[in-house]
Amino acid sequence: MSLRADARDVLTGWTAPTTEEEILRKEFLDHVHAHDDAMWRECVIGHLTATTAVLSHDGERVLLTLHPKAGMWLPMGGHCERGDVSLEAVAMREATEESGIPGLRLLPGPLALDRHRVWCHPPHSSHLDVEYGAVAPADVEAVISAESLDLRWFPVDEIPELSDEATRRLARRAREALRSG
Repeated sequence: MSLRADARDVLTGWTAPTTEEEILRKEFLDHVHAHDDAMWRECVIGHLTATTAVLSHDGERVLLTLHPKAGMWLPMGGHCERGDVSLEAVAMREATEESGIPGLRLLPGPLALDRHRVWCHPPHSSHLDVEYGAVAPADVEAVISAESLDLRWFPVDEIPELSDEATRRLARRAREALRSG
């Protein structure tokens, strides 16, 4: 199965928890149907991406990266690559690359959807972000990547102001998924 087909299946099978996300789910599906390159950065108007909130083993903290372009504390995430076979694989690859943590365990998902403006194609483009959660093994050290200015653990309920509501929502949902699973 192709990554695009996986995205269609994921978005078709996902039950959105809010009206706003149901609207996004339908818009993301329409985008995937309308654009052969919907999964790739080359899709100028927007492209699907995957983000992962990496939680500590107990779910109390979330690992955030200080994103160099956005200047904000954000979860791990990024673009699909040609070798990726699923959105879950993109989420895991990005989380592992950006956190430096081996052995992450992906939570059942997606947990959220978000659309935000980015700088892939000036003056702007959109990331159609499919969001997941993952749990780090106990007693691991995160290792900052070249894609980050800083990397820190924050209590899920104390994410710094220099972040956004989508990050806070994803961290809370990931914690809820860990506790319920």
